[in-house]
Amino acid sequence: MAFVEQFEVIYHRAAERKGGNAALEALLSKPRTAAQLKQLSDAECLSEFSKKIFQSGFVWSVVEKKWPEFEQLFFGFEPAKILLMSDEMLAAKATDPRIIRNATKVFAIRDNALMISEAAEKHGSFGQFLAQWPDTDTIGLWAYLKQHGNRLGGNVGAYGLRFLGKDTFILSQDVEAYLRSSGLVDGGLTSQKNLKAIQQQFNLWREQSGRSLQEISKVISMSVGDNHVGMAT
Repeated sequence: MAFVEQFEVIYHRAAERKGGNAALEALLSKPRTAAQLKQLSDAECLSEFSKKIFQSGFVWSVVEKKWPEFEQLFFGFEPAKILLMSDEMLAAKATDPRIIRNATKVFAIRDNALMISEAAEKHGSFGQFLAQWPDTDTIGLWAYLKQHGNRLGGNVGAYGLRFLGKDTFILSQDVEAYLRSSGLVDGGLTSQKNLKAIQQQFNLWREQSGRSLQEISKVISMSVGDNHVGMAT
């Protein structure tokens, strides 16, 4: 049987671990507003998703350092230009020593350019597509990215959304640990049953607190494990 705490209780514990309310608040950030999401260019969206794909299973700081070369090599991640690239061109790019050479991930850039272009055609831009997607159906957006994109399943797509500013929770190790210890999930974390239960609980915490999913997710992660004063999360 699940026993999930009120958000206020979780927040209080996280604040104690981080040295008080003010210290905890300093570690939190808010997502972009719908108006701000609409201002995102399709190139920005493709660049961020591509970066998260290359950072998956790799040292994030190394990818970040190389990203200007990625931007140059892939025409600023303009989807229309990426879609004109042939298999031969992509294969050649994948061998360039200026970037992280991974052909599978390079080819995913073109697949995701198509996803972004198709959504932009229907909604005006991918940013506008993100802006209209309800925050109460985060798992639906994750599923969309996995189905229509390439290598955007799991936390890769979720982190891409987070860095673009779309409100989302992240199923990090600490968040997963809390959800399991509370009995909310059992078995595979990403089963449809568990994902629906997680979404419903985050929606409830959102109603209780008036906070974004992003803030709630971060607070939960800092309320468990080894997250204490002076420790990174």
